[in-house]
Amino acid sequence: MAKKTQRYDNESISSLKGADRVRKRPAVIFGSDGIEGCQHSIFEILTNSIDEAREGYGKKITLTKFADGSVEVEDEARGIPVDYNSREERYNWELVFCEMYAGGKYNNNDGDNYQFSLGLNGLGLCATQYASEYMTADIVRDGFEYHLDFERGENIGGLKKTPTNKKKTGSRIRWKPDNQVFSDIDVPVSYFTDVIKKQAVVNPGIMFVFRNETSKGFETQEFYYEKGIEDYVAEIVSENNMGKIVFSTSEAKGRDRDDMPEYKVKMNVAYTFSNKVNKIEYYHNSSFLEHGGSPDKALRSAFVSQFDAFLKQKGLYKKNESKIKFEDIQDCLIFVSSCFSTLTSYENQTKKAITNKFITQAMTDFLKSSLEVYFIENPEEAAKIAAQVLVNKQSREQADKTRQGLKKTLSAQIDIANRVQKFVDCRSKDVSQREIYIVEGDSALGACKTSRDAQFQALMPVRGKILNCLKSDYDRIFKSEIITDLIKVLGCGVESPAKYKNNGIATFNIDNLRWNKVIICTDADVDGFQIRTLILTMIYRLTPALIDEGYVYIAESPLYEINTKNKTYFAYTEAEKADVLARIQGEKFTIQRSKGLGENEAEMMWMTTMNPETRRLIKVCKADVERTREVFELLLGDNLTGRKQYIADYGADYLDQLDLS
Repeated sequence: MAKKTQRYDNESISSLKGADRVRKRPAVIFGSDGIEGCQHSIFEILTNSIDEAREGYGKKITLTKFADGSVEVEDEARGIPVDYNSREERYNWELVFCEMYAGGKYNNNDGDNYQFSLGLNGLGLCATQYASEYMTADIVRDGFEYHLDFERGENIGGLKKTPTNKKKTGSRIRWKPDNQVFSDIDVPVSYFTDVIKKQAVVNPGIMFVFRNETSKGFETQEFYYEKGIEDYVAEIVSENNMGKIVFSTSEAKGRDRDDMPEYKVKMNVAYTFSNKVNKIEYYHNSSFLEHGGSPDKALRSAFVSQFDAFLKQKGLYKKNESKIKFEDIQDCLIFVSSCFSTLTSYENQTKKAITNKFITQAMTDFLKSSLEVYFIENPEEAAKIAAQVLVNKQSREQADKTRQGLKKTLSAQIDIANRVQKFVDCRSKDVSQREIYIVEGDSALGACKTSRDAQFQALMPVRGKILNCLKSDYDRIFKSEIITDLIKVLGCGVESPAKYKNNGIATFNIDNLRWNKVIICTDADVDGFQIRTLILTMIYRLTPALIDEGYVYIAESPLYEINTKNKTYFAYTEAEKADVLARIQGEKFTIQRSKGLGENEAEMMWMTTMNPETRRLIKVCKADVERTREVFELLLGDNLTGRKQYIADYGADYLDQLDLS
């Protein structure tokens, strides 16, 4: 049967019209059809009020989240023009609410209306209207009060216009994001507070109010920074700064290419240095640049250049010492920039990065000059900060060296030429069958070796008590031969310390794990419990995913061996011992506390510890991880006060287990 083909001819081409341009392709405008896109639609409405306030029209913006999921933005600005436009021969409300590319911010480079604008009234507003279940607009201007209603992109009832005596002008837009457009419209409170705090930071002197409707009424928060980014940097650094807070501002004119129009850029930066906190944020036309772009390139170039020049000038580099990197400065830098330009090239409509070449050039020169002046005017602070940068550099280089050594150590394969001492492998190469027993000492190794199934059970002895990985730094941990041998045997590497995340140390790959089960097998006494805990601590610190994914087990060892004429019983707890004794009443028996694993007969070891049919394994579950962490950190961490209190409260419960001989 011939395959049916779809018709593709001149009549096959169509275009999206009206609201469908957004409703059927929201990700094109908002960057996503999920929660991120919904959040961006809210920001688009907020930006219109911000642009007005920054031009001097209104000093208060109120953002409200209602319990039904609707959102409202209210300002005290001039009010959106919505009446008849004789030049366009249409009502302005049709343009700004229903046309994708209509607004009053297209000539900002020529000095019309808005010198520096965050949004394009008509793209963001129109797109959000199209993406809403409903939208209402209440506007006061020119002695009239205007009202508009929209439902899923369609106007309902036209423009309602009534005279008013209200002196205060402004716009109030309320809408509900449509769950037929976005897959998720449940925008968290944290998004609202985060976005308006950021806007308060870069718009000094403007009051931002957030109202959140709950079952108990409205909860209200206010955000206000009189000096903008300067106050924000002071808030971040608190009392931890190594020098004063620098605030610098400058303006420049230029073009990205010779054949492109000239535009203006205004640059504001605030920065200081600290050995305890660090933070870098970029804003452009009030929009938070998550990915930076031009200002990030400028900061990196300017600060590395100036710090490098200062270190060379003061002779602070050692002979043949390598040049600093930006990471060394970043570790002690708090930096916030808020720039504006009359022409801006964003990567896309979501405005997370800008790409203007002239802004990169202008800001690089501006930052070099600012930092140079700071060094000249504050020589003592400059010397202290430069010394901290060198300390950061040395720490980074040592970390790099450790990482490279660690990669080499942990990538080594177990073969004849590089054998882990006393490791006993199994014959099977099938990872789904292979088990590794981590046992306590050579005697336990011998007993397990004679009782195991060599086809799928391997053995790795722990020689003495291993390092407490919870209290040790990574350099010391990876100098421990026992630990590196264990990691080699596991085969999966180690998970990255948070400090080195995304910086090359992430050698962990669970697909390289050589075992289906990792079984910790120690004596049922105090020493055995301690070794077990230390091994678990190592796994928790270096390879926690093995616990999360259910690969880690503890082999239970019996406490008592009870023999009758015809049968041997093993009791793993006091309760089990009592139960066995109750069942064999009337029979002669002998009872003895189990010896260490190394003294057990092969048959007993197989029955109690190695045989999958009869052994008892305790799976270390993902649900136990948080509690395990708390106990580990209390008993093995740096909380000395907590540990003393725990001993005082519960120490008496363990007195019978003490070895006082």
